[in-house]
Amino acid sequence: MERRLFGTNGIRGVANSELTPEFAMRVGLAVGTYFDGGRLLIGRDIRLGSQMVKRAVEAGLISAGATLYDAGVLPTPAFQYATKHYGLDGAVIITASHNPPQYIGIKVTRSDGVELPRREEIKIEEIFFEEKFRHVAWNSLKEVKKLDGVLDVYLEAVKGHVDVEAIRRRRFSVVVDPANSVGVFSTPRLLRELGCRVYTINAHIDGTFPGRPPEPRPENLTALSQTVRSLGADLGVAHDGDADRTLFSDETGYIPWGDKILALVGRKMLEEDSGLLIATPISTSTIVEDVAREYGGKVLWTRVGSVVVSHAMVESGAKLGGEDNGGLFYAPHQPVRDGAMTVALLLDLLAKEGKSLHELLEELPKYYIVKDRMECPMELKEKIVEELRSRVSGERIMTIDGVKVWFGDGSSILVRPSGTEPIFRFYAEGKTPEKPKQLVEEYKGMLKEIISELKAS
Repeated sequence: MERRLFGTNGIRGVANSELTPEFAMRVGLAVGTYFDGGRLLIGRDIRLGSQMVKRAVEAGLISAGATLYDAGVLPTPAFQYATKHYGLDGAVIITASHNPPQYIGIKVTRSDGVELPRREEIKIEEIFFEEKFRHVAWNSLKEVKKLDGVLDVYLEAVKGHVDVEAIRRRRFSVVVDPANSVGVFSTPRLLRELGCRVYTINAHIDGTFPGRPPEPRPENLTALSQTVRSLGADLGVAHDGDADRTLFSDETGYIPWGDKILALVGRKMLEEDSGLLIATPISTSTIVEDVAREYGGKVLWTRVGSVVVSHAMVESGAKLGGEDNGGLFYAPHQPVRDGAMTVALLLDLLAKEGKSLHELLEELPKYYIVKDRMECPMELKEKIVEELRSRVSGERIMTIDGVKVWFGDGSSILVRPSGTEPIFRFYAEGKTPEKPKQLVEEYKGMLKEIISELKAS
């Protein structure tokens, strides 16, 4: 059985039970060995276990000969930008992003701030499991150096990609919900520097996330929606636990999924660059492809996962990427999810269009979306996907991650296995409310039939 440390976004586990100080120190040793010591940035989020894990990881990294630059407690994208800006060899970021409060995590990036590709993670895993650790001599051990000014450098870089004066002239009123986490350091300050009137909720730092769950989903953001409406604000902003993802509330309190924001930003960029390539996972709404086609652009479909999107952008030269969960990737800044950059880009768009977010959303193609899931045995997943591929038909079929089928009436369905749970996920969309419901029921029935046949064989 394959032994793995890394999941889809770094190493994750429950603090002090799965991800213990002893485990974290060995991860630090493995990462430090992989970088042959190296000059590495280290930083963390505000979770209750993050300081403990950070110190343990630091011990392992120092033992392996690393020179560490401590950037403190900040959003993940700030650490990623600083790694590139200061010419460091990589970064180790202690965060569990959107996971529940009890989780903690360890991300490893390369010199450009992008998380390591799978082939490089395997090298760290081999060092870890085979204990091929590098230990330097006592007189080669280095003290951790404090790296000040990271937030200043990061926010100046964000502002450098938008028309600051145009945004200031609009004097937007914005409500920010940073989920009691690190987004409070970046987004309210950025908005004030852009001339906005800023209100905050869930803005005191608390690693138990008392205000709401750290994942920004529409159903978790009722307070933001209500506050925007009550104050008559122009916009609401909600981040996840490490502020690399952003969902918005329009002035009516409506909270769209991130692929609609991707479509709006993409449309504006396409007006200036008709050959624009947009990278996005196969789970993203067809809205993005509709907009790209209308303006002469193209979509590069990828497997699901932010790291996959980042590497696809680097390899293809795509300037824009995005996910339905609120992750937006703007390569002229950095090809990773970046919450503050997403906020600035949307404000720039609103300022230049002279319209509200609600008005712009109304201009997009209309799709009705249904998401569902179904349990299945882990050991049958590959065979189920293989069998499903042989049974489906449609106008276009893509099998880079599960099976996605597009139909002539504009509807589509994606059926893909979870990478970590014994379930299949269904993402269906159509031009009428009934169509995605019909597709989900049809394909759930097909999957049940396949599972039954495989179990009987």
